[in-house]
Amino acid sequence: MVASQPTDWRTVAAELVGPPPEGKRIWDQKHMPHHMLPHFGREWTEGLVNAFLIRVPEAVLASYALKRDDFTLEEIGLPAQAELFDRAADRLGRAPPVVEAQDVLADPQRTLFTLCAALEIPFDPAMLSWPPGRRATDGVWAPVWYQTVDLSTGFSAPRQEVRFEELPDVLKPIAAAARPIYDRLAAHRLKPADH
Repeated sequence: MVASQPTDWRTVAAELVGPPPEGKRIWDQKHMPHHMLPHFGREWTEGLVNAFLIRVPEAVLASYALKRDDFTLEEIGLPAQAELFDRAADRLGRAPPVVEAQDVLADPQRTLFTLCAALEIPFDPAMLSWPPGRRATDGVWAPVWYQTVDLSTGFSAPRQEVRFEELPDVLKPIAAAARPIYDRLAAHRLKPADH
């Protein structure tokens, strides 16, 4: 399945900066920085409007550990995400929008309204729910990662995130290295606003 996908990052980047599908004005793309290997160019991201979704490192690590036995800080993508954040901030002269995953779950409507305002796009209440099942846009990785999403029809309630002390010892050095990067991005976190 993954082998069916393009393997040249330039081909993928050209498609991502091309015209939105079906003539739409807005094309939401989830770029996963852990897939952006160090030798991949980053300049193509400069033509996009960037927003950053963050999650506490301990929760990210606990989630990864359910699917993989061995991984590094780079493989969870936080260093690359910080690099992309810095590029966008340098280009804009200010921090791009940052959204904390727990804020989305705690109050999806206010958080998405605030994000839409920061991105200068209209908020639509239809963003808050969806039909269950697989979508053509889910990608080849959906069977591995999206089982819960396939069953959902809206945002779930916030969950109790894993604390540092609860991580297996092998993950604690990664969490400790990730925390300063996360904290730097979290300092720019959008505060959900009333509308």
